[in-house]
Amino acid sequence: MKIKLDENLPASLVAILAARGHDVDTVPAEGLAGSPDERVWRAVIEEGRLLITQDLDFSDSRRFAPGTHPGILLLRLSEPGIRALVATVTAIADELGTWGGCFVVATENKIRVKRP
Repeated sequence: MKIKLDENLPASLVAILAARGHDVDTVPAEGLAGSPDERVWRAVIEEGRLLITQDLDFSDSRRFAPGTHPGILLLRLSEPGIRALVATVTAIADELGTWGGCFVVATENKIRVKRP
């Protein structure tokens, strides 16, 4: 799966996801850190990458309807520290490949997947 990590996620996730066979790029590595969400979203669409983010600007499943984009994984952890983020993404890394085009919200307790 082609993945783009938003700037609000630990860089250590690149190696973890790459080790699971994912093609991972990051917003900072592309020079997009601090860019408006619209610019980041254009890059996601142009590159065909599933976006992993904590940014609530990407939380509207009506605006980002399943099937209209490469996929969004929105992480909504009650305490989103580096360890919790890494643990959560690591735990679901093998499922990412099945979420192309989906709108996914992951918490500590459950994963909600809206499919196209």
